[in-house]
Amino acid sequence: MQEVITYYLEMTSPSALNPKLDSKGLIIKECEIKQFQVNKFLYQFVGAAWEWTDKLKRSDSAWQSYAENDNLRTWIAYYKGTIAGYFELQQKAEGSVELTYFGLAQNFIGKGFGGYLLSQAIKEAWGWGGTQRIRVNTCSLDHPSALNNYKARGFKLYKEVKRMKPQ
Repeated sequence: MQEVITYYLEMTSPSALNPKLDSKGLIIKECEIKQFQVNKFLYQFVGAAWEWTDKLKRSDSAWQSYAENDNLRTWIAYYKGTIAGYFELQQKAEGSVELTYFGLAQNFIGKGFGGYLLSQAIKEAWGWGGTQRIRVNTCSLDHPSALNNYKARGFKLYKEVKRMKPQ
């Protein structure tokens, strides 16, 4: 059994954002036409290295219901025409927006893209009408710099949960 720590973070004001402004050539585009297959691909493509497995057993209809819902928006980051990463924002009740998925493809980790991509995700979340709070969670299985990136951009930790993960 392996101990996994989940970290829950939030940002309650747009002024809390400490943006990273240098894109280093990263181009971020919103997926304006919703296709669940894109979200499913990105989840697998980016998440494989970090054991994102929760959704892999979902049916296509469950993926479609999730990804093509009006409360979910998806952005893809490109570098020189290649998918470098992505993020999903999901609007929740009472003005809350959750950064449901965020990550870089393995070949783009360590190149200075993460801070800029996260800054753009936060800006988009605050730009979504009625946003009063942004939440995100990460865990000890994610990249070792993930938690620090969230904190560096202005997120505050409000809860930690430890659990045992079977091997």
